[in-house]
Amino acid sequence: MRTEFCEQLGIEFPIFAFTHCRDVVAAVSNAGGLGVLGAVGFTAEQLEVELAWLDEHVNGIYGVDLVIPSKYEGKGVEGLTPEQLEQQLAQMVPQGHRDFAQKILADHGVPALPDGEHHNELLGWTATTAGPQVDVILNHPKAKLVANALGTPPEDVVKRIQDSGRVIGALCGSVKHAMNHKAAGLDFVVVQGTEGGGHCGEVSSLVLWPQVIEAIGDTPVLAAGGIGNGAQVAAALAMGAAGAWTGSLWLTVEEANVPPAQMDTYLEATSHDTIRSRSWTGKPCRMLRNDWTDAWEDTENPDPLPMPLQMMVALDGVKRGHRYPEAAKDVNFNPVGQVVGMMNKIERSADVVNRLVEEYVTAYDRLTKLNG
Repeated sequence: MRTEFCEQLGIEFPIFAFTHCRDVVAAVSNAGGLGVLGAVGFTAEQLEVELAWLDEHVNGIYGVDLVIPSKYEGKGVEGLTPEQLEQQLAQMVPQGHRDFAQKILADHGVPALPDGEHHNELLGWTATTAGPQVDVILNHPKAKLVANALGTPPEDVVKRIQDSGRVIGALCGSVKHAMNHKAAGLDFVVVQGTEGGGHCGEVSSLVLWPQVIEAIGDTPVLAAGGIGNGAQVAAALAMGAAGAWTGSLWLTVEEANVPPAQMDTYLEATSHDTIRSRSWTGKPCRMLRNDWTDAWEDTENPDPLPMPLQMMVALDGVKRGHRYPEAAKDVNFNPVGQVVGMMNKIERSADVVNRLVEEYVTAYDRLTKLNG
């Protein structure tokens, strides 16, 4: 099951696990895969705490995922601190959008956050806010892989990461974007079909993976979007992928920092229950459909704003939903792919890695027998 990219990174299995939970990152990396921590929800100070913990609990290496979109409101603004950029962007958010978001939460009885639980509205959705996160990453030698979730990373970020001896790549949902990543000299490309959770394009994995693999030649491709078992990993490697990039699977593991009520929502959902919506982040993002997504789809209501303005409107809903998951059951932010229909039980992260490997071997043996 080892690929050249495994050899380059020094990991046992080409299984990459994107998650916002450090416990999952550690469990997957220690089981032979590579856990990748989503940094978008952390300030630089918070990210330092997370990576310091990972340094102590990961035996080998781990990765970090940034979000620096190719296009967003406020791009190109120079000389501002993250706090100043947040203040500037906040002035671009119509009060009507804020009022509408608050009404949805109030109508569903989701309590406001307690006094003292203030949070920033602008997270790592810009180059300005991601810059300090890069500084933190470079202080942690075990953080050997960096991925950018939206678009080709800025040239200076690519250079800093590569000059430090780390590898950097980016996600894409089209051949065009994959070619942009290759032209920028990225070390790998994550190709995500529309089945995937979070930000995704419109082309299915089975169609998109081989197109990109052929188009970018010797640049390693990690296949993403809809992977829930080892047979799908085998299919991806058979097409020429260097590994499997998984995300949704790790929402229903024991180590996941997902409240029980939200976990139940994932476990009960089917593959027909997801939708691509701009209602939380401002860009098309696959998640579970609910009253929040329906409200923003209604043509009589405000249209979602561009990134990162929509998340500045919606972030209070994310925070309140995480704190009060029972009350927010019908309006919570539940990013997940169509593979949610295969996520029917809670497993330990290490057991998921082992299961993927065993299922891969079974699929490989099945194909070998077909060759006589």
